[in-house]
Amino acid sequence: MPTNRNTFSSAASSALRRAASWRRRALTRAVHRAWTWAQDAGAVTAEHPGRLRFRRLGAGTRLAFPQGTVFGEAWIELGDHCIVGEQVTLTAGMMPGLDLGPDPILTLGDGVVLGRGSHVIADTRVTIGSDTYCGPYVYITSTNHSYDDPRQPVGKQWPRTEPVEIGPGCWLGTGAVVLPGARLGRNVVVAAGAVVRGEVPDCSVVAGAPARIVRRWDPAAGWQPPLRTPAPVPIPEGVTPEQLLALAELEEN
Repeated sequence: MPTNRNTFSSAASSALRRAASWRRRALTRAVHRAWTWAQDAGAVTAEHPGRLRFRRLGAGTRLAFPQGTVFGEAWIELGDHCIVGEQVTLTAGMMPGLDLGPDPILTLGDGVVLGRGSHVIADTRVTIGSDTYCGPYVYITSTNHSYDDPRQPVGKQWPRTEPVEIGPGCWLGTGAVVLPGARLGRNVVVAAGAVVRGEVPDCSVVAGAPARIVRRWDPAAGWQPPLRTPAPVPIPEGVTPEQLLALAELEEN
């Protein structure tokens, strides 16, 4: 009899564990489905702007859900086919409810990408050129704290603002910071974690804090200092995604 009771108890415990495991899997699937639905329903597009009323929200542009802090939309222009990741902050003005005049304050060109958790703070004019890509947690601001009066807390002193301009085709790596007054030219690469201020010429690579030019394109000599890795081989014209997938599977085998 003890043996039978132990066998029954073991079988019952196993059945309970299987039932609990099934319930957990079902709950996990339900949560994932609900979150996927919320991400789709909560995304902001020109067709479905939700509560946000931007000065311009271009065709094909999408703000992923959940959004970060967004205010001053009437002075924010987003170009066509922009990708704005989750928890991205976009603000125009120092606080909501201000009248900032007739002109846009924050402008994104066509095809701009802002990675997850990035912040663009435009208390005065900030312009990001077309096809500029930002990795996650990039911080771009036209405002900086002042500390002129040593008798007052820094946070209570009136800040300084200067316009920021980022040219087309730039790449800003993860955690890059662009400070007030910065002017980046065309196709500038900003290394991860760099802190940029001042002028950066076209086709330059900057790194460090404060950021300094570490590589530049010379029309006669090419990149100086020379690149350490060969240029990627471009995909031949006419190759389809299906062919590329088949080639990748062939290489794996």
